Amino acid sequence: MESQIAEIQQLASSALEGGKDLTEVEAIRVRFLGKQGEITRLSEGMRAVPKEDKPRIGKLLNELRASVTAAIDQRSSELAATRDAALLSGIDVTLPGNQPITGNAHPLSQLMDRAVRIFRRMGFAIAEGPDIETEWHCFDALNTPKDHPARNEQDTFYLPDGRLLRSHTSTVQVRVMESQTPPVRIIAPGSAYRRDEVDATHLAQFTQMEGLAVGPNISLADLKGTLEFFFRELFGSGTSIRFRPHYFPFTEPSYEIDIRAEALGGRWMELAGCGMVDPAVFEAICERRGDRVYDPNVVSGFAFGFGLDRLAMNLAKIPDIRMLVENDLRFLSQFP
Repeated sequence: MESQIAEIQQLASSALEGGKDLTEVEAIRVRFLGKQGEITRLSEGMRAVPKEDKPRIGKLLNELRASVTAAIDQRSSELAATRDAALLSGIDVTLPGNQPITGNAHPLSQLMDRAVRIFRRMGFAIAEGPDIETEWHCFDALNTPKDHPARNEQDTFYLPDGRLLRSHTSTVQVRVMESQTPPVRIIAPGSAYRRDEVDATHLAQFTQMEGLAVGPNISLADLKGTLEFFFRELFGSGTSIRFRPHYFPFTEPSYEIDIRAEALGGRWMELAGCGMVDPAVFEAICERRGDRVYDPNVVSGFAFGFGLDRLAMNLAKIPDIRMLVENDLRFLSQFP
């Protein structure tokens, strides 16, 4: 067996010297070290070696395996280095490199980040919810009448199983009240969906920022102070804000908010809706939860909401809302 070991050592060395690429070296590895390789078959012959010779022959076999393995690894490294050098031979490392493109945050993301930072300073937490909702979360819990136009299939995306794509992020407010007890102070930024004709000012998918605060003795003054602080932090201290009475089924009293700021061109702009949470909404939550932690005689709250897309359009002087979703780098690169 000693002569066989020496012969295999010589064969492996000769084969490696003739190996011209990594594929041939891999074939040599399989030939000598594979499961059916020369060394493996030779090791199986240890059963026929006399007992007194086994330690010596076993040591020679181990040395053979280690030697062949090391030689294969060395030859692989040499061939890999030669290959890499050939690939790099045509590259002039003294030439100037290509300037990497630094990306920018999307204008909507920039606006949302600013808004979130302001609300977090006032103690609001971020809440999230599913985009696919039940009719109860989207309409019933929010005191929306059965014949309200928003429930119509011409306005809302319904799925075959009766669920729908949320038409506002107020659904997140409902889910928060289902799962948490007062006091609650959250904002819910996210996508909403409506069957709008896509044009320069409308998209079927848009971004909303809604908020909810619930607790003992929360008043209209708290709502007014919160939103005035927010909009003046967002647009500047010289921003004028007015509240106009309006109607929403889920708040009472309800208001629309108009803003006039230099950042918006100095003209009045309808920007948001808000109001005190309607007691009927609290009653629906209590019925769903099976307790009275949102008893309208004990707690009160306010809610508000506004779209970020049109706000971003006006702040950045974007003429067409579709530009926000076209992913055109020539457009997006204008917003550092």
